[in-house]
Amino acid sequence: MLNTPTLLVVGDDPEPVEWVNRDSKVPVLLVCEHAGQVVPRKLKALGLADGAIDQHVGWDVGAAAVTRAMAVNLGCAAILQRYSRIVIDCNRPSDAVDSIPAITDGLRVPGNQALTSADRNHRIAEIFKPFDAAVTEARNAGPRLLLSIHSFTPELLSVAGQRPWHIGFLCRQDRNTSVRLMAEVRKLRSDLKLALNEPYQIDSQSDWFVPAHGEASGLPHSLIEIRNDLIEQADGQAEFANLLSQVVRNVLEKPC
Repeated sequence: MLNTPTLLVVGDDPEPVEWVNRDSKVPVLLVCEHAGQVVPRKLKALGLADGAIDQHVGWDVGAAAVTRAMAVNLGCAAILQRYSRIVIDCNRPSDAVDSIPAITDGLRVPGNQALTSADRNHRIAEIFKPFDAAVTEARNAGPRLLLSIHSFTPELLSVAGQRPWHIGFLCRQDRNTSVRLMAEVRKLRSDLKLALNEPYQIDSQSDWFVPAHGEASGLPHSLIEIRNDLIEQADGQAEFANLLSQVVRNVLEKPC
């Protein structure tokens, strides 16, 4: 009898990919890699204490709600990843050491200690690859703008100092798109503190969306980081979704 592989995502574990407006012809694709908090049942909550997965280490607080609201406002397609970034981070190369973090912002993750190659391969094959394939499919369908929606915490336990920005626009080769988006935000909200390549910088060893989808496709793109205390609640989520939706419309109306 042939041995069959033991699957990780089984039973009522959800599919990793959530689509919104999959067949939309609006030329914008939204991506949210850190949308979810799901942990496969087989991983037994990764051994974490109750509530740990609800913090910023578990997902990008508010980012999924902003992404869905933008998709509704714009009528465009959006792809969201349902599993916690602690299970596997879908905005990291799958072979990166921190794609499955043993420690994240000072939090030890018991279920990620001493993983075997088989353990890692199941998470890559069943979560990362289907999500990555969905983004590839969608970006090949003809959008004119790719945006990845994230949130960041005002302060990290592992890094000294506050992060004062309200929105950061991350880019590398395609600086122009982020600069244009920032300019449109400033026209509408001069009170917001904006930054280019803050609170993070893009590199091929620790990032996936920008190198593998933005730059690889040659399409205009940006990774947008919103400070998560601004979008923890529904009113803030609606406010920033409406703002960014109008910004996207303005950019699309003024092609380079």
